[in-house]
Amino acid sequence: MIKRREFAKLSALAAATAAAQQRAFGAAPTAAASDIQWDKAPCRFCGTGCHVRVGVKDGRVVAIEGDQLAEVNKGLLCVKGYHVGLALYGKDRLTQPLLRRNGVLEPISWEEAVEMISQRILAAPDKFAIYGSGQWTIPEGYAANKFIKGGLSSNHIDPNARLCMASAVTGFLSVYGVDEPSGCYDDFDKCDVLILWGNNMAEMHPVLFSRFIDRRTRGEKVTLIDIGTRRTRTTEFADHYLEFRPHSDLAIMNGIAYLLIKSGTYDKTFVERFCNFRKAPKDPAATPTAPLLGDAMSFDDYKAALEPYTPEHVEKLSGVPAENIRMLAGLFGRKDIRITSTWCMGFNQHSRGTNANRLCHGIHLLSGHYGKPGDAPTSLTGQPSACGTAREVGTMCHFLPGGRVILNPEHRKETEKIWNVPEGRINAKIGHHTVLMWEKFCTPADKGGDISTLWVQVTNPGQSLPNLHKLFKAKAGQPDKFLIVSDVYHTATTELADLVLPSALWVEKNGMYGNSERRTQQWFRMVKPPGEARDDCWQMLAVARRLHDLGHPGMKDKDGKFLFTFKNDKGEEVPVWDWPRYYDINVDKALFEEYRAFSRYKHKDLAPYDEYVKARGLRWPVVQQADGSWRETKFRFSEFDDSYVKKGAEIQFYHSVTKDDKALIWFAPAEKAAEEPDAEFPFWLCTGRVLEHWHTGSMTRRIPQLHAAMPHAYVEMHPDDAREHGFANGESILIKTRRGELKLPVWIDGRGHPPRGSLFIPFFDERLLCNDLTLGEVDPISKEPDYKKCAATVLRATL
Repeated sequence: MIKRREFAKLSALAAATAAAQQRAFGAAPTAAASDIQWDKAPCRFCGTGCHVRVGVKDGRVVAIEGDQLAEVNKGLLCVKGYHVGLALYGKDRLTQPLLRRNGVLEPISWEEAVEMISQRILAAPDKFAIYGSGQWTIPEGYAANKFIKGGLSSNHIDPNARLCMASAVTGFLSVYGVDEPSGCYDDFDKCDVLILWGNNMAEMHPVLFSRFIDRRTRGEKVTLIDIGTRRTRTTEFADHYLEFRPHSDLAIMNGIAYLLIKSGTYDKTFVERFCNFRKAPKDPAATPTAPLLGDAMSFDDYKAALEPYTPEHVEKLSGVPAENIRMLAGLFGRKDIRITSTWCMGFNQHSRGTNANRLCHGIHLLSGHYGKPGDAPTSLTGQPSACGTAREVGTMCHFLPGGRVILNPEHRKETEKIWNVPEGRINAKIGHHTVLMWEKFCTPADKGGDISTLWVQVTNPGQSLPNLHKLFKAKAGQPDKFLIVSDVYHTATTELADLVLPSALWVEKNGMYGNSERRTQQWFRMVKPPGEARDDCWQMLAVARRLHDLGHPGMKDKDGKFLFTFKNDKGEEVPVWDWPRYYDINVDKALFEEYRAFSRYKHKDLAPYDEYVKARGLRWPVVQQADGSWRETKFRFSEFDDSYVKKGAEIQFYHSVTKDDKALIWFAPAEKAAEEPDAEFPFWLCTGRVLEHWHTGSMTRRIPQLHAAMPHAYVEMHPDDAREHGFANGESILIKTRRGELKLPVWIDGRGHPPRGSLFIPFFDERLLCNDLTLGEVDPISKEPDYKKCAATVLRATL
């Protein structure tokens, strides 16, 4: 039964969220109010994919409700979700294009802006790059991808999703041969044990956390295990909290595997039928795909590799008592319970992030806790369409839509056919990934900086990139570098922008997102954007058309027609590059229907656009039934639910890396972090998010209620460390790393509780940029940076 203290907290949460809407919009409107028009949309913020009902009156969003019909959130929203409508109405919305002249941003027309971008591209198309995000809608990302890869024959496009889930991608690809989770949120309703690996779910995915924890209020016995490097609000609900030394999570997972084999409690039948074993290749540079394919190893080789990872040895490496390693292995060894593991940035923003993902999949496969409702390893994402746009549309520098890859000639050929461009149009060379792209942009041309024009849409790299001095601020003072930023507000990125373009936001435009559980969601424009703000997709199409008119050959297909030709129901071409004509047709629908053809290649089948209009999202593969209806799939690779699994197979990994329908269990050793505390920098520094603000806070800090609840960044510190240094609670102190320094108020016994020798700073505050301090070391396979671990020191701040 739920404890009284926990019940009180849940009740307080429910009351707070119910009150939030009234605080946000004044008198609480009701669905019955006849003068308000209501429509559905996914929330603009995180990757959970909650659906909201948006109330519109007199051309403004005036109310938000949780959508009772949505399976994801069942009517519940978090505090950000209830306030999402106010993100549209910050006082400083960008409303006209701005060009920097003599250091000052001055208004210009859209015609001038489009001409300027087009001329920059035309002068040096190979030195042009696009940096987008998991906040792009699916059609926006698809248009940008087609524009640069199918039009400019360049692959210099990457999303900020590289910074948050690239290691999850390489983990899935190297284990199953195809990206994204096989389970779904239903697992939270069915599991007996939920293990959170470095995942503060109570604050980062609060609606999903409630979905699990509320089961206790119904009298269900469920066990929550929080494995982390600092105590958080999640810990307060946990049955077990296992605190580990940063970067030692690989040792813990190896210790579990060691005990499963030693005790004979691993699932021998499942492993023999459905798994092979892999280790890192001897020569990872032998081929581009070698790190994902690995070298084969036998079960006996795998068993021998695990021999050092006794519980006592793992305790020495991780700090987790041996008895708790045995407790975890004991749970995985049980066949009468179901276990779900989830993770987010703890595994992914890790200089061995791919291996962390692999080992988590591995202990589920080894124990047979896989393929049944409640038995799943499931990664969560932080952006609303990190899965839908970055991963599925393939807006990364090495991907093509639908899981196709740049390096495969057949994939390029198939893509060229769908895009109707000449064979050979798509460049065979992988473009720059995020960190390399910004490094090249910030490096002078005569020193190898081969990117001169960079167009940023729907993201804020001036705050979110690691090691900002090197990867962003070094752009200053280089007049040959030209930064274009499409956004809705001024941000840390626009401070160095040469051209700023005002964008439409969320329900000011049509859109589609894809959330963390493979659910594709759709919404329609409900209100018009302010001033001259326009859709990001239109901006890309307008530049494409101008390049077409200027004679760039890539802007024509192989029939000589414009690359983005759209026709109305009468078969007449609609000039969507002309803003007044953009909504003459549904451009989103046209782009989505073209993109949908890619989804069949890797069994990520999408339904027709109109099916998403009727639904609160559908999880792919969405397969048409004999009666013409469309059926979503909750559990991939499992015969009971996935229609692509052969009858009688039970489990079939039909995109198996080894082409035998088996998944891979990898061995990876525990390794030291890229930078660890030493005598000069004796603290671990970790960065992350808070409940009230979404990512860099560029939207949530404009919402008065959220800003008031969490007005500025801080540094969490253990009280004994603070006492030893003579710091008082709230005192401003100086945090230094080898890359920079930052003055912050110290918070002792605050929301989070780091252990001795550890610090934590949230990254939402653009006035206090913690990424001036972070390391930026990337995982060698995914190229995702590690934001969670670097060495730091603290000093008393001087005035």
